[in-house]
Amino acid sequence: MLKASPMVWTGRVLTGLFALFMLGASVLPKLAGMPVATETLTALGWKADYVLMIGIMELAFVALYLFPRTAVLGAVLMTGLLGGAMATQVRVENPLFSHELFSIYLGLFMWGGLWLRDPGLRALFPWRAAANA
Repeated sequence: MLKASPMVWTGRVLTGLFALFMLGASVLPKLAGMPVATETLTALGWKADYVLMIGIMELAFVALYLFPRTAVLGAVLMTGLLGGAMATQVRVENPLFSHELFSIYLGLFMWGGLWLRDPGLRALFPWRAAANA
């Protein structure tokens, strides 16, 4: 068995941090029916009825992301969800760096972790060095 490179381990750490954050700060409060999840969603203009559905989608997308065979699908679906979250933050005119761009930060962790640990994704989106003049 091949030993994983430092790049792959860095990708795994970023993936783990993303998954832990999503599960602890987003998915579990929604699935557990915590009042903070409902209060936050309603403050953003969404119906409280959507809390459970969003929590289930987040859990499903994180699960897909964590399995190597479905990781890209999970990342694409989660990107869509993060885009909707960002659009909501923009619509209610929340602060730029702490709220509106938070989905971008999460997306960078998610895609960065996947890119570092998945050679197929690195082949599809290679890091190019500056061309020699």
